[in-house]
Amino acid sequence: MHPAAMLARLAAMFDPLVRLLLLAIALASLLPASGTPLTIVKAISDGGIFMLFFLNGLRLERAEVGRGMRDWRFLGLLALFCFGVMALAGLGVHQLIGPALPPLVALGFIYLGTVTSTVQSATAYSSLAGGSVASSVVAAATLSLAGVVLTAPLFALLAGSGAAALNWSSFGKVAMILLLPFALGQAMQPWLRPFIGDHRRLISWLDRFAISMAVYVAFSGAVVQGLWQRLDGAGWAVLLAGVAAMLAVGFGGAWLVGGLARFDRARRISFLFAGAHKSAAVGAPLALVLFPAGKAGMVMVPLLAYHLLQLMLSAPLASRLAPHGDHHPPRDDGVCSAPTTTATDRSGSPRSTR
Repeated sequence: MHPAAMLARLAAMFDPLVRLLLLAIALASLLPASGTPLTIVKAISDGGIFMLFFLNGLRLERAEVGRGMRDWRFLGLLALFCFGVMALAGLGVHQLIGPALPPLVALGFIYLGTVTSTVQSATAYSSLAGGSVASSVVAAATLSLAGVVLTAPLFALLAGSGAAALNWSSFGKVAMILLLPFALGQAMQPWLRPFIGDHRRLISWLDRFAISMAVYVAFSGAVVQGLWQRLDGAGWAVLLAGVAAMLAVGFGGAWLVGGLARFDRARRISFLFAGAHKSAAVGAPLALVLFPAGKAGMVMVPLLAYHLLQLMLSAPLASRLAPHGDHHPPRDDGVCSAPTTTATDRSGSPRSTR
């Protein structure tokens, strides 16, 4: 069976965002854009990425970031784990299995290690497992914003500046396509945030469209450069072994650090999912800004494999950690769209949090 057909069949088994990502990869495998069509699709993708981060700016309340920054011990340890431990793990996996993979795919493990945490899935699984939803939302949202700034220089430091061809132009593109729309969204919150709350379903699909378009553009370039020919069955086995090692460090390491830090159970669970999860919603658009389309597609392979497997692992893990073990897995609805949930204050009274 052709790899694209296998991906299309797998897509029907998962939530909307994962299905769209798999279908984008399948479409890029069967009908890759190149030449003038690729230029046009890339322009549409850039517009979608601009919109994606504008919506993120509208959704993330400035007060939440302020509250998160006050919990410096939790947030500081989480940042060290996400951008320190996981980045070094990615470097280690790259050095260990790099010779068995195409160079750009192997380089993707360093990129995977430096990408920031998710917001929606980490928060949802933490909620199902009985974790602190407030800590999850604030920490993951703050790290998501920090990752836009930190991932590129950290990747350049570990992989060598030539790997991503980083220069002032690259950082200018990051500022114009990612940071500028986020800042505009933050500035326009008083007027447009109610619209976001009234049209959540539409906004979720706009998120998914922007992310899947970025993946399609990146994989189109990778397919044109011979991704499926360069990565055979043995190569996929090595790649998945590397991803499994990263998952073990992510989930096992985050749980261990949370215990050593003596966090209570709820905050330890929040640390687990926020620390172990990696965001394709940030990683895919950022890769397309930092690399040419073909190179971005190769580099993103480990990240997308990790993203899919982290969701498959998180569902039973959240069920096991949950007080009654009777919850159902959440749907991964995009980025920075944490649902309204119910938490408890110190007196045990319920309160609403986002």
